[in-house]
Amino acid sequence: MATILSVSGSPSATSRTAQLLRHLDTRLTARGHEVIPLDARTIPAEALLGADPRHPAIVEVTELFARADGVVIGTPVYKAAYSGLLKSLLDLLPQYGLVGKTVLPLATGGTTTHVLAIDYALRPVLSSMGAAHIVQGWFTLDKDIVVGADGALTIAPGPAEALAQVVDQFAEALSSRTALPAAVGRAA
Repeated sequence: MATILSVSGSPSATSRTAQLLRHLDTRLTARGHEVIPLDARTIPAEALLGADPRHPAIVEVTELFARADGVVIGTPVYKAAYSGLLKSLLDLLPQYGLVGKTVLPLATGGTTTHVLAIDYALRPVLSSMGAAHIVQGWFTLDKDIVVGADGALTIAPGPAEALAQVVDQFAEALSSRTALPAAVGRAA
C-alpha cells in the first residue's frame, strides 16, 4: 500500500477539479492505497503569499509531500497554464520536493485549446522538482464533469473511461516503484 497526496490547485470552493480529484481518490483507495486529500485553497493566504517556507501551514504541507509515495496534482487551466494558487504552493516547497515520487498531473478546462498545459506548463515544473516518474496526465473538459444538485459527480462516458485508465496506470507505476525497495532489500 502506498500513500498518495491528492492536491487540488483550484481556488474555487465549488471546483469541478477538486470534485474530480475526490472522485478519483475513491478509485485509488479501492486499490488499497492511503489517499490524503489537500485542497490548496484551504492553506492560509498569508502562508502562500508571504512566501515563508517556515510558516506552520507550509511546514505541514511540506511534511505531507515528504510522506507521500505518489502525488496526484489537479488544476484548472487559466490562460493556458496551471492555476496561480498551485504555482504559489509549488514555489514554497523544497526545490527537490518531489524526489522519488510518482506523479499524476491532471487538468480541467473549458476548451481543448488548453490540453497541452499539462505538458508545456505543469510537467516541466514537476520534473524540475525531481519527480522520479511523471505518468501520462489527462485533461478533462469542464462540460464533461457534471455535479448534480445532490453533489454527485458524473463524468461523460469517454472521459470517465480514459481517466480510469490513467489512474490505474498511475496506481500500477506507484505499486511497482514502492515494491522495488522491498525486493532489493530481500535480494541483499
